[in-house]
Amino acid sequence: MYTLKICDISGKEVGKIDLDEKIFDGKVNVALLHQAVLMYQANKRQGTSSTKTRANVSGGNSKPWRQKGTGRARHGSSRSPLWRKGGIVFGPHPRDYSYQLPKKMKKGALISSLNSRLKDNVVTVLDELKVESDKTKEFAKIMKQLNMTQKTLVVCDNPQTEVLRSSRNIKSVEVVRWETLNALIVLSHNNLVITKKALEELTARLKEGE
Repeated sequence: MYTLKICDISGKEVGKIDLDEKIFDGKVNVALLHQAVLMYQANKRQGTSSTKTRANVSGGNSKPWRQKGTGRARHGSSRSPLWRKGGIVFGPHPRDYSYQLPKKMKKGALISSLNSRLKDNVVTVLDELKVESDKTKEFAKIMKQLNMTQKTLVVCDNPQTEVLRSSRNIKSVEVVRWETLNALIVLSHNNLVITKKALEELTARLKEGE
């Protein structure tokens, strides 16, 4: 069983919490994580790339010159892919790249990503996260006190408006609600900071259906 210390926003330890061993067992399914990350990345693709085929480019339909007698290669159209400004063969066209994995696979991938961060010893639990103003320097001070110098994901149960405003100008910090967590978001950050209440609610949700 994993036990983590609970800190306040100044980085001082104020307690401990035992993680549910059914969820936080330290096992990481790398193959499942790979599938999940590919899915989430594919779902983020816009799919707007487009090229023109020989039917779309400008140019005449008539034969550029007669078949024989010119000493040049034979051609039937200036729209040919062989020509400069001709059509593109097998080029990209607008399409939808998105697809979905089964819910159990996405849930398992999220659990594996959390266990991966737990094994790396980069998970910090806060008793609560509150700020008095929406100034960036106040949130930056909290991150400095928690020694979060790299890309950090902050997970809250119900973040204050001030927390969202004060953190949005810090490029290395992303604040999210626990309901929006997925494997890609977790793995995209070097550190994971989560409030005690958010951790409890997330654990309860992940245990559903067992």
